[in-house]
Amino acid sequence: MLNVGDNAPDFTLPRDGGGEVTLSNLRPSRVVLFFYPKDDTSGCTAEALAFTAHLADFQKVGVGILGVSKDTVAKHDKFRDKHGLAVPLLSDTDSDVCERYGVWVEKQMYGKSYFGIVRTTMLIGPNGRIERVWNKVKVKGHVDEVLAEVRTQT
Repeated sequence: MLNVGDNAPDFTLPRDGGGEVTLSNLRPSRVVLFFYPKDDTSGCTAEALAFTAHLADFQKVGVGILGVSKDTVAKHDKFRDKHGLAVPLLSDTDSDVCERYGVWVEKQMYGKSYFGIVRTTMLIGPNGRIERVWNKVKVKGHVDEVLAEVRTQT
């Protein structure tokens, strides 16, 4: 897992709706990067809807938002359309970015081990360094907490 002060690894990933996003091309803007396990599950849907609902608030303070999961672009498109999402959803199908950010971890459920994304949010500063990390995110109230943090730093 990356920590505050670490350089955010640069990446280029395909996004919903077509095209690609390169993290370093967004500088000097700050970016909220939220990693989530799977499109169209209850927690992931609630989180993406909350970021969408507050997108204009983040934009007012010059902060971009990017969601990342291992789902394909086609799944992202369906997820976006079904729920009216407005935040860019990036596809990391080979889990390279998730691994470099330390969010692709071994999990346990019902006594079985498997690998998956641990719900994590990172605030990346204008210099490309990580300013804040939220580990093992609980969805309820999370976006409000991230927005409050962003507003205190602007």
